[in-house]
Amino acid sequence: MSIYWTAWLVVIVLTFAAGETYALIKKQKTLSRYVWEISKHFPLFPWIAGVLTGVLAAHFWWGGALICFAPVK
Repeated sequence: MSIYWTAWLVVIVLTFAAGETYALIKKQKTLSRYVWEISKHFPLFPWIAGVLTGVLAAHFWWGGALICFAPVK
């Protein structure tokens, strides 16, 4: 299952890289510009994105501080 999740993460990174490259070559809207425009029209968006990021960070990394666990092999 580790190979699956590693491949999934690599695909996500490559998708972002390909999208940014395409946008820059074709002089289209980049991800940064898109997020900026969303934030302009919906000011709560950065706050919501920050809360979701914090929840995911706590979900993935904070559990080890509360409960000692060994990774599953």
